[in-house]
Amino acid sequence: MDKTKKFLKKIGIDEVSNEYVSSKRFGDGGQFRFEVPGIQSPKTMKALLDEALKSNIFIHRVTQTKGIMMLADEEIEEMVSLAKDYGCELFLSVGPRATYDTSATVHTKEGSRIGYRLRGYDNLVYAIEDVKRACRLGVRGILLYDEGLLWVLNQMRRDGEIPESVHFKLSAHAGHSNAASAKLLEENGLNSLNPVRDLQIPMIASIRNATDMALDLHTENPKSTGGFIRHYEVPNFIKVASPVYLKTGGSVAANHNWDTTEKEAIARIKQVRLVKRMIDEYCPDAVASPDKSADLAVPE
Repeated sequence: MDKTKKFLKKIGIDEVSNEYVSSKRFGDGGQFRFEVPGIQSPKTMKALLDEALKSNIFIHRVTQTKGIMMLADEEIEEMVSLAKDYGCELFLSVGPRATYDTSATVHTKEGSRIGYRLRGYDNLVYAIEDVKRACRLGVRGILLYDEGLLWVLNQMRRDGEIPESVHFKLSAHAGHSNAASAKLLEENGLNSLNPVRDLQIPMIASIRNATDMALDLHTENPKSTGGFIRHYEVPNFIKVASPVYLKTGGSVAANHNWDTTEKEAIARIKQVRLVKRMIDEYCPDAVASPDKSADLAVPE
């Protein structure tokens, strides 16, 4: 094992101690940001941001999970406008994926391992068209589920086919859970990784130690992904995973693609407030990214 560990260290994957503390930060100096996922429409996004303003809490990122193709142009434009006015990131997810096409396998117990990845050439083309459409309408954050699509989009970003300012994040549904996978994704242009939801603190620390990109960690989860809540672990998330997005509000939903209502959007802000209380009480010196930071991938 010592020889293996020595080689891993040589390629940037080192063992971390229980005392590990991340010294890495966002470009604006922040250690953490708040993200609220599962906001599928303009009306729920407006309700969410209005409640955030009332609660004096800044939401750095809003994420839609159903897919770009499920939104009309005017809905995307309205969400872009809301994000620009508020000053937050807006991430829209790629539409065509295994659960949306003709795959029967993906709906079986064994086939579920396919996740939301893309099947075949045509679906790859459709997914790229989905992303290009969102970019044309001003979106600068794309949620991905397929590593191959990331590779293609990174090439397109380098070649000027899509804006250089577009940020890519990979979903927990892609199933990545170790430092080697994280390094591979980062080397292929990933800006933000959501590892699987149930990693223990030392596992998260090993990923952070090996990479510089932001990590997105679920502080709570819908029933469909276990329903577990990790609020008391948030101080440790910040300690070992900085720079980190704290994904909060998921327990309000039944599943990943849940159509959040306006009432539920307000309930998600309550969950953010509960997480903020944990930070204020147990790690009050933790540094949040500033409101409306120039370091955010705000729509253009």
